[in-house]
Amino acid sequence: MISTWGEWKRYPRVERGENIEAPIGPGIYEVRYASSGQLFSFGAVDNVAHALSLLSVNSRSLTSWFVRRGPAPTPDLEYRTCATSTKADAKAAAERMIGRRETYINGAA
Repeated sequence: MISTWGEWKRYPRVERGENIEAPIGPGIYEVRYASSGQLFSFGAVDNVAHALSLLSVNSRSLTSWFVRRGPAPTPDLEYRTCATSTKADAKAAAERMIGRRETYINGAA
C-alpha cells in the first residue's frame, strides 16, 4: 500500500537545532534544491527518517580534513516523503516514478 506524497518541507539545519519530520518505516523520499527545483537526492528505503538523517548535504574534500575552516554553507534544500507498507512497495513505486520522468524528459526533448 502506497500513501500520497507529503508536503514539501525545508531540510533541517543542524546549527538551528531543527529536526527531520519523516516516517520511521519504509517509503520514498525526494530532496531538491528549493531555488531551482533540481533533484538533489531520491530513494526507496526501509526507514525514511534514518535515510534522510544520513544524507550528506555538506561535501568534504580531502583538504577539509586538514585545514580548519568555518562551517560550510548548507544548500537551501527541501524534502518530501511518501510512506509505504513495505520496502518492495517503495521500490516498485520509485521505479514507476523514474519511468514516468524518463518518458516525460524524452517526450519533451
